[in-house]
Formats: sequence, structure tokens, C-alpha cells
Amino acid sequence: MRLVRRAAMTVVTLLMLASICVSLLPRFDYARQDREHVNETASAAHWLGTDDLGRDRFARLLHGTRVSLMLAPAAAVIAVLLALLIGGGSGFAGGFCYRAAKALIDLFLSMPWLFLLLTVRALLPLNTSPLASAAITFLMLGLLGWAAPARILQARSSRLRHSQYILLAEASGVRRARLLCRHVVPNLVPVAWAQFWISLPVFILAEANLSLLGLGVGEPLPSLGGLLRDMEGAVVMGGDVFRFSALILLVVIVSSLQLAVSQVEVS
Repeated sequence: MRLVRRAAMTVVTLLMLASICVSLLPRFDYARQDREHVNETASAAHWLGTDDLGRDRFARLLHGTRVSLMLAPAAAVIAVLLALLIGGGSGFAGGFCYRAAKALIDLFLSMPWLFLLLTVRALLPLNTSPLASAAITFLMLGLLGWAAPARILQARSSRLRHSQYILLAEASGVRRARLLCRHVVPNLVPVAWAQFWISLPVFILAEANLSLLGLGVGEPLPSLGGLLRDMEGAVVMGGDVFRFSALILLVVIVSSLQLAVSQVEVS
């Protein structure tokens, strides 16, 4: 089990390091256009060929992987912190706070948040800069994706509040703030850490869905979801297999993260 988890994490780590380090080289400029070599297959100059604007597919794949693998964890951190604050805090507080937070969590879980993301993203100005669109996309993922981990953290925090050592500490006169910081939060951290890993593939796929519809990371900045749009008309254009490189890489990343997450849950 641990071997599978380590192999999956090694794959994701190597892909992240390669995308960050190699994409910094001047040769791999994701926005450079070579109009004399449009829609070409792999060659010595363009390792994965070029798209319909003459941009190097390998360079765009590197930068797209970097965008997705760096911003998805940021969105997961936002979601988990909100889940700790709302779910964990209300679970320990109990009473009205618990009921109000539970109702809010159920409301967010009942909403089709992918369609809500589409609606919010579609309301943004069309002239939003690429970096701003990337930040806004993953910020929305973090702000709207906290409900599922919050429910788990709320249940865990509520069980801790009714545990014997917490009740004995309260009977001894220990302040609730000290109980929360010294006993409850350390017990919630492993659960929050697991929820962080669970959120990563979810947010990567959510961004891919948004970018595939043209509502994610804006051009010319690439992302894995945006690169999937290059597959349009692949059969008509002669079935260039290198058009599917972004899809293959997305499957590898998400599968590796899911394997790592499953091993975390088992252990």
C-alpha cells in the first residue's frame, strides 16, 4: 500500500518539478507563434507539434501543468481553512452555531456547484487578464468547495467535544479557547490534511471543465483544461495523436492523486 502511494506521489512531484523548472527556460515560451509551422506534428523544433496558431504544444503543456498543479493546492488550502473555521469551529461550539453551520453546509452541498461556478465565471468581464482569470477561477473553487470537508470536520469536532477527556478538562476549569487550540485543533489536522488531498483532483477536474467551456483560465495562458480544447477536430485534422497529450497527462495526474488519496484513507 505504501509503495503504491509513494509511486503515485513521485509521479506527481516529478511532473510538478519538471513543469516548473523546464517552463522557466526561454526556449519554452507558451505564447510564441510560429506561423510558418501551423498544426504540424512532432519535430525536432516542436517536440509535440504545434497548435492552430503555431504555438509549441510541449511548451504550453509544461506551463499548463504548472498552472494547474500550483493553483489547485492553493484552492484546496482555501477550502480546507474555511472548512476548519466553519465546520470545526461550529462542531466544537455546539448549540445554535452547530445548527446554523450545518444548515449552511447542507445548503452548499445541495447546490450544483459546477453550474454555480459557470454562472459566476460567466458574469465576469470578458477582458479579464489571463493571470487574473486563473486566480479568480481557483479562488472560486476554494470559496465554493469547502462544504464537503466542512461536514466531515464538523462531525469530528462534535465527537471530540463530547469525548471524556474534553469533558473532564472543562470540569477542571480549563478554558474553551485553550481546549480548542491545544486538544481539538491538533486532532482535526490529520482529517483536514486528508481532505486537502481529496480536494486536489476534484479542483483540477473542475478547472478542466470550466476551461474546456471557455470559462476558466483565459488565453494565452494555458492550463490543462484549456489545452483539452486543442482536441477539437482532431479526427478531421488527421488524428494527430499529440493533440491528446494534455488529456493523457490529466488522466495520469488525477489517477496518481486518487491513488495517493485512497492510500491515505486506507492508512
